[in-house]
Amino acid sequence: MYGYNLHANGILQHLLHYEGNGPQMLLIPGITSPAITWGFVAERLSERFDVHVLDVRGRGLSEAGDMDYSLDAMAADAVAVAKAAGLRKPVVLGHSMGARIAIRAARGNEDVFGGLVLVDPPVSGPGRPAYPSPWPWYEDSIVMSQKGCTGEDMKAFCPTWTEDQLKLRAEWLRTCQLDAIRIAYDGFQTDDIHGDLPHLKLPMRLVVAGDAPVIGDDDVTEIKELASHMEIRTVAGAGHMIPWDNMDGFLDAVMDFNTVLA
Repeated sequence: MYGYNLHANGILQHLLHYEGNGPQMLLIPGITSPAITWGFVAERLSERFDVHVLDVRGRGLSEAGDMDYSLDAMAADAVAVAKAAGLRKPVVLGHSMGARIAIRAARGNEDVFGGLVLVDPPVSGPGRPAYPSPWPWYEDSIVMSQKGCTGEDMKAFCPTWTEDQLKLRAEWLRTCQLDAIRIAYDGFQTDDIHGDLPHLKLPMRLVVAGDAPVIGDDDVTEIKELASHMEIRTVAGAGHMIPWDNMDGFLDAVMDFNTVLA
């Protein structure tokens, strides 16, 4: 693994590269997950893919400060980063917010990407039930991390995580700019990703966390109606942070996506 920086969509973008011999993959993490926190997953994915993990703007080592943190801005980043990094039709694997970014980025830019793996994206939006995780969970943990905290402190927010995962989150969560997180969180309720789905013809796979309240059976049915070619994989015994709970199940649901591209 090594990190690199590039200038794309008007800002400095930071990525981690986990080299592999398979198809290129642009991995876009969720709302409060800097790239390094997905390292243990990217290492395994690199057995089948050449993985580039993005620090989404306002997080990790990518540029932060006074800028646009909307879904459209983050989607434009994904397109610009793929081009600036010289990625050739990469698979985009997005988790949670990252999956919503992937959907919006692919609409109108399908020539840039090779396929989408959408891992438990929030299906909230205008006129829909709210995203199930309450805002104070994010705000309180970020504020705590900005004051300095330990992995043991972080356990109150992520009780099922391993000691190493908790330590890493305690170290890196403070890089998540609070207003960037708030804007993205509010966007879960105001941005309509369902309207994007009928326009996407790329190979796509939806990976659902079997033990999380984010995507229900009715949601899967609706998504299949909007994008009939969407593959569906459900990972049993996993909450929203699927690889943290069931790595083997996650890999089973994702690793053979390269055969879809063949």
